[in-house]
Amino acid sequence: MQDMLVRLTDLPHTRELEESLAKQGVVFRRPIAPEKRILVEWTKANFSDYWASEMDVAFSHHPVTCFVAQSEGQPVGFSCYETTSKNFFGPTGVLPAYRGIGIGKVLLIKALMSLRALGYAYAVIGGVGPAAYYQKVVGAVIIEGSGRSVYQDLLRKDG
Repeated sequence: MQDMLVRLTDLPHTRELEESLAKQGVVFRRPIAPEKRILVEWTKANFSDYWASEMDVAFSHHPVTCFVAQSEGQPVGFSCYETTSKNFFGPTGVLPAYRGIGIGKVLLIKALMSLRALGYAYAVIGGVGPAAYYQKVVGAVIIEGSGRSVYQDLLRKDG
């Protein structure tokens, strides 16, 4: 998997999409400390141990460096930033039943706007799976030669 670079000065707005999703009962916000264990366990159960570790790190920052989408008091998606490396977006995930309606887009843009607020002009999207999605939504481009990234030599539970 390669990394991508995204310019943070021309990010799309999400207000209308957020308002539409709010009518469907989806709320976006930064989680707070009492929710840490719930979100770390939920991330592990629905995505991976690695992503749960990054969610855990997000709670070590103030403000917390992640956003959550929730519906009926339950998490349905999340996006983190500055968890594995400075100026990195990710990980991010949305439960399968909630995909395709714009939740991921809002979470992505909220995190990237937070990186912009930290003073960055560009951000790295690390270890990208759906490169075409990031290119379409935020104009991200593949970073040539990034096939060997910070994620290359991760420890494995199964040896």
